[in-house]
Amino acid sequence: MQSESRRRRFLAVTMASTLSPWWMMAAVAPAHAGEKDLSLAPITVSATRAKTSEGETPQKVTVITREQIERQQQFTQDRGQILNNLIPGYSPGRQKLTNSGETFRGREALIMVDGVPQSNPLRDSARDGYTIDLDMVERIEVIHGASAEHGLGATGGIINYVTRRPESGQLNQHAGVQMTTDDGVHGEGTGYKLNYRVSGQQGDWDYQTGATLHERGLFYDGKGRTVGIDEISGEVQDSTSYDVFTKVGHWLDSEQNVELSVNHFNLESNNDYVAVPGDRSQGTPTTSREGTPVGDAPFNRSTTANLAYSHSDWHGNQVDTQLYYQRFRAQFGTHPTAFPYEDEDGNDRLDQTRTESDKVGAKFTFTREGMIDDRLDLTTGVDLLQDETQQMLVQTGRTYVPESQLHNVAAFLQADFAVTDALSVHSGVRYEYAQLNVESYNTIDRSDVTQDLVQVDGGSPDFNETLFNVGAVYQVTPGFQVFGNLSEGFGLPDAGRALRGIDQPNQDVDSLVQLVPIVTDNREIGVRFKGPNYRFEASYYESNSDIGERLTQEGTTFVGKREKVEIQGVDVNAEWDLNEAHTLELLYAFNQGESDTDGDGRVDTDLTGFNVAPERLTLKWQALWGERFSTQLQGSHNFNDTNEDQSNPNLRHFRGYTLVDAAMSYRLPVGKASLGIENLLDEDYITYYSQTARDGANQFFAGRGRTFTLGYEVDF
Repeated sequence: MQSESRRRRFLAVTMASTLSPWWMMAAVAPAHAGEKDLSLAPITVSATRAKTSEGETPQKVTVITREQIERQQQFTQDRGQILNNLIPGYSPGRQKLTNSGETFRGREALIMVDGVPQSNPLRDSARDGYTIDLDMVERIEVIHGASAEHGLGATGGIINYVTRRPESGQLNQHAGVQMTTDDGVHGEGTGYKLNYRVSGQQGDWDYQTGATLHERGLFYDGKGRTVGIDEISGEVQDSTSYDVFTKVGHWLDSEQNVELSVNHFNLESNNDYVAVPGDRSQGTPTTSREGTPVGDAPFNRSTTANLAYSHSDWHGNQVDTQLYYQRFRAQFGTHPTAFPYEDEDGNDRLDQTRTESDKVGAKFTFTREGMIDDRLDLTTGVDLLQDETQQMLVQTGRTYVPESQLHNVAAFLQADFAVTDALSVHSGVRYEYAQLNVESYNTIDRSDVTQDLVQVDGGSPDFNETLFNVGAVYQVTPGFQVFGNLSEGFGLPDAGRALRGIDQPNQDVDSLVQLVPIVTDNREIGVRFKGPNYRFEASYYESNSDIGERLTQEGTTFVGKREKVEIQGVDVNAEWDLNEAHTLELLYAFNQGESDTDGDGRVDTDLTGFNVAPERLTLKWQALWGERFSTQLQGSHNFNDTNEDQSNPNLRHFRGYTLVDAAMSYRLPVGKASLGIENLLDEDYITYYSQTARDGANQFFAGRGRTFTLGYEVDF
């Protein structure tokens, strides 16, 4: 069970701070036709379908601004690390191309770009973290906890990347360059990033286009050793990526706008290094040496097109519609034991897999505000999704996961009612219908790819769920707010994992219990304080599912276990403005959970590091030293832990670590220069995932050591 000290800390924090930060922000709002000057307006959160303002929601919501993203990018480009640094409840980043094991409040997050889901519900490739470059992102909207507002997948929360908007003026250009190296300044450890953007407005049109090129070098750990290459799941080190983004908008009149955006992202391994096995018993991590891995290079390729239309006053209603398409390809490396085959010359070879997913969807949202003496707002709409996914064997062209097609239709109604000037109630209902279509197929015998193991009859299982949410916000005083929320999230288990893993004959898709959907209940209470120079928010949450999904490692593969899961946790944010130039910030996160492994209906076994994150405390200091010079110093400590319920003794003990990052920037007469130092103290550590979730000599990865990033950017 969980260590007793860990439980005591959890109870102490829960009693001391049952509650979370909100502070109103300002964001640039697009001008209507004929009004080309952009103005400041209170920020609204587009990830909430009713577009509620931050700080007015019954559920914890965080908006990460462009300024916060840029401060993190001064010393790291790693998505998982950035999210972990900015969001309590998000687990430590893997520092790999895969985000498998990066959970949010112990569950999966639905990642979106402008409301377009990046996750693949039929075959979770855990690659949805790298589908757009952060230089194309204006802000990140985060809904903490299970939510059904955007349909499938948000059992742990929603992370919505909102892309940049056009700037005022006819022509605005931006160029930037970054150089990154380890503290030993090794040639193979050096990388660079180039970015260019142009945007503007002319008449009733506005536009934004940009491109990035990112060459990443090899990583080095705190002792100067090369960080091990993950040859199977894929890497961000020793890789090349580029992103091309375009957005064009047109104001039909002062109330109607149509906008088309297209983004293409590609990240591919350079395939210059192979892994050198480590030794867990000696504490020696996996490293890398020069060499060419077997097979073709792993990659992520994503192309997304998004067409949006809005009308601010259609018979008194706000109308928002969205049509989108995404083509996603995720190629993995060659597994050392799986998928052997003979080539045309009779040579023994190993195959590799590629997930292929194509999504088409639409969202229709109607909002009516100001009813019943300006106390009631209603939002309703319909969401449509079709997802076609399969997993192929690259070299032989065989099908590993059969082509599966998901049809999903959902209708929802959300009401926000101001009972009094101080009390508001928020409630809603969403009806989900999903159907999975799979033709009859033969599974592949991993031991000999030339033979089929089991024939499985196809089927078209369908599911329907009615999901509810209800919450309230009470403004006790102008600076003190209490909130509470009950919400449900809806998701499918990894259907592809279940379909490819059938090893018993005489089965059909319709009868597979593994395809029963996951419904997660999220309960949360919290408080928000806001004063003239401080902001504080804290919340306590419980996340329960009667039939959840827990991944466990069996041999060289992961298997999904359908079990009852219960998770509890605490999130805390705090900010204190010491004066106009200096700000302190605190983040604290704790979660723990158990699952029902014996099927008796009661949870009995602690969740492992594959699900829950370590207890964490993060402190930040931001300072302005005059009009030109600014600095940021942040430190994050992950606490030690022991999980005696972990069946693998190699993964029971987590040795915590502390990471300190620093950055400074100086505004020059032309442009701005910056210097960032990741892992300032050169901490030598093994990543949380490698310590607690994945065994194996080739999976014992150290974290990145001290790294320098020098940057320059200019607007013209």
